[in-house]
Amino acid sequence: MTLAPDADVLPPFENSYARLPERFYARLAPTQVRAPRLVKLNEGLARELGLDPAYLASAEGVEILAGNRVPGGAEPIAMAYAGHQFGGFSPQLGDGRAILLGEVIDRKGQRRDIQLKGSGPTPFSRRGDGRAALGPVLREYIIGEAMHALAIPTTRALAAVTTGEDVMREKALPGAVLTRVAASHIRVGTFQFFAVRRDEEGLRALTDYVIQRHYPDLAGSENPAVALLVRVIDKQAELIARWMLVGFIHGVMNTDNMAISGETIDYGPCAFMDTYDPATVYSSIDEHGRYAYGNQPVIGQWNLTRLAEALLPVIAEDREKAVEIAQEAINAYPGKFEAAFIAGYRQKLGLFTIEDGDPALVRALMDAMAASKADYTLTFRSLLEAAGDPVADAKVRALFGDPAAIDSWLATWRGRLAREGGDPAGRAAAMRAVNPAFIPRNHLVDEALAAAVDNGDLAPFEKLLGVLARPFDDQPDVPEYMLPPRPEQVVRATFCGT
Repeated sequence: MTLAPDADVLPPFENSYARLPERFYARLAPTQVRAPRLVKLNEGLARELGLDPAYLASAEGVEILAGNRVPGGAEPIAMAYAGHQFGGFSPQLGDGRAILLGEVIDRKGQRRDIQLKGSGPTPFSRRGDGRAALGPVLREYIIGEAMHALAIPTTRALAAVTTGEDVMREKALPGAVLTRVAASHIRVGTFQFFAVRRDEEGLRALTDYVIQRHYPDLAGSENPAVALLVRVIDKQAELIARWMLVGFIHGVMNTDNMAISGETIDYGPCAFMDTYDPATVYSSIDEHGRYAYGNQPVIGQWNLTRLAEALLPVIAEDREKAVEIAQEAINAYPGKFEAAFIAGYRQKLGLFTIEDGDPALVRALMDAMAASKADYTLTFRSLLEAAGDPVADAKVRALFGDPAAIDSWLATWRGRLAREGGDPAGRAAAMRAVNPAFIPRNHLVDEALAAAVDNGDLAPFEKLLGVLARPFDDQPDVPEYMLPPRPEQVVRATFCGT
């Protein structure tokens, strides 16, 4: 492993997580690859991080992005964590195919992790090869950038490189490494790792570290562990509501895939809904629909309850008292989620004031959409046009199998808008800012990945990225990217990237 003498072209690493006790991680370097080649570099993100895009695209930079060179100041580690996967607990998971190179301070003064995903086996690999295939790497790149453009907190891709080596899954596939950037990679499962070992010292060290890194305003709280739990509950309630507002389905909401920072992490078999149905599942491994679209709020609370359980020893010495305190925090989650959910739908529907009947108005629209199999994204995009011009109701009605099924709702909504008054054009503009025209529709993502993996053609991938970078803008030159799939294009299953 070559150590890169690049202090003059890269910002200094400040590796606070590597200062924690050794049982928090395993120290090891990435496994070298045969012939790394840059596929995609996120130049805008590189500049945010204080990195030189030209250097990263150079031969030396690509060696770093592939794991063949460790940049000066980096301290590569694989992080330890546990987790509930589809409800079953695994006491040791950890980074089985990822290496955290270290942390940098970006141009806004924020600490960011830089991680290589697909960088070879670690002590946590559990018989896996530690590698990643090109398709899942590009999928994570696309979805992460789409979520960022939708203003949803997310990890992001800095780069994708191919390795010049195949990985074996159902068949041989081109191998790749993703460079991922996150506020941190600390998960609910990280706390569970220490809790299951009855390592109270480790729990306290982790709690103190998370507060210092992510929520320093909580340091002076009467009970910092409780304050941390409440803050993470707030973050996750808001995050999951924002997923729901754009029709996003995570697909693997295991506790090891819930980030303490409140970012969306680990884009495996995730997907965006086409036709609205709360029971929608795309993930090929979610056989019983545990992580269906409509289940995500409940699973969020379930995962947060596991965090609360892990924190009990540092909440209070008396376990019964700790349970009582933690339960009070967890009980507040449904109300917090519902508040964020309804507030978001008020924005989507152009409502600027609050009325008691708003939740019923939202549910009635959802019921009508489900009954008529209306396209989720296009319904709301059409409503913003109708808000500015009642003649555009026809465009909304056309999305419903039975157009009459939405007429009653439209009349109720118009009455609600009339009570508010205001400028219709201004309302439509506000709705345009929260109702995307373009999402990473599954068939478009699959087509882009197939072209890249099967034919080495990155043009569809690049074009899709460009469209998704402006999700709220009208882009009349690419109408096909706005449309739902034709019957033969419908994607019914998405797959994990392992």
